[in-house]
Amino acid sequence: MTDNAPTLAQVADHAGVSLATASRALNGSIRKVNPELQARVLESASALGYSANAQAQAMARGTSNTVAVVVGDIADPYFSSIASGVIRVADDRGLVVTLTATGVEPSREKSALAALRGQRPRAVILAGSRVVDAAAADLGALDRVAVIGSAVDGVRSVAVLNAEGAADLARALVSRGYSDFVVLAGPENLVTARERTAGFLSVAPDARVRHGAFSRDGGYGAMAAVLAEGARPGCVFAVTDVMAVGAMAAMREAGVRPGDDIAIAGFDDIPLVQDVTPSLTTVTLPLAEIGARALELALADDAGESLTEPVAGVVTLRASTPLRP
Repeated sequence: MTDNAPTLAQVADHAGVSLATASRALNGSIRKVNPELQARVLESASALGYSANAQAQAMARGTSNTVAVVVGDIADPYFSSIASGVIRVADDRGLVVTLTATGVEPSREKSALAALRGQRPRAVILAGSRVVDAAAADLGALDRVAVIGSAVDGVRSVAVLNAEGAADLARALVSRGYSDFVVLAGPENLVTARERTAGFLSVAPDARVRHGAFSRDGGYGAMAAVLAEGARPGCVFAVTDVMAVGAMAAMREAGVRPGDDIAIAGFDDIPLVQDVTPSLTTVTLPLAEIGARALELALADDAGESLTEPVAGVVTLRASTPLRP
């Protein structure tokens, strides 16, 4: 806006109304404006070329027309797929989506939540809260919040059944003849990583666990370290597909053929993994639907008897884990 842009006070003067009436007419308020006065204010705003301030509108209404999505890493297809579902529902409701990536730093997540309180979003979808004990206490200060991942007490949650899905995958792999496992588990302080690792170990307790970053490079580094030690497990389980893709790259660099020499499986079923070679066995989650349901749950006036909606994954077997004789 330039220095010559019309002000709200000029609109009020042009319409012959008070500044408070002009603000309520243009920014919205729980206090209604006489239709005749509102029409005059709108006509004056149009004549003067006045644009309402979005922050002022949010203050007047107590909320805005934005939906804030907080994710761990927008470069991770897991989060972008979830965000696509949020955007679909937001579009249907005439809302605008903003996106904040926090990584896995609790301090960054807390800062993001504090900033959101001042912006007064219509709803907040928290898909990046995967750090143990991080920021859960801060959620109570926000209205219409939905968490994706592990359920948070007293907060509307779309709870992914991570442990159950990983256990189902382990059972499926054992039934295909595998018994010597390595788990690429991600950082120890991530709730999602912990749950998936624990679920897999509940079926395959002798599996060796290797921690690394929750990323493609983390999977690559963890797998490279396993191979450098001379280990050749029968099957590797990476707790995310992105980590699995990195692990497959490390295998190839070491002259190991994924699927043939060492089987590998992931979790999430991001779109990419059907097209890698070999196609990746994984636990399929309806990622876009999870995002859509999270926003619907956050916006609902009545969440029903339960604040938590569980989402189960389905094991999808592909070429990366062939049947063993």
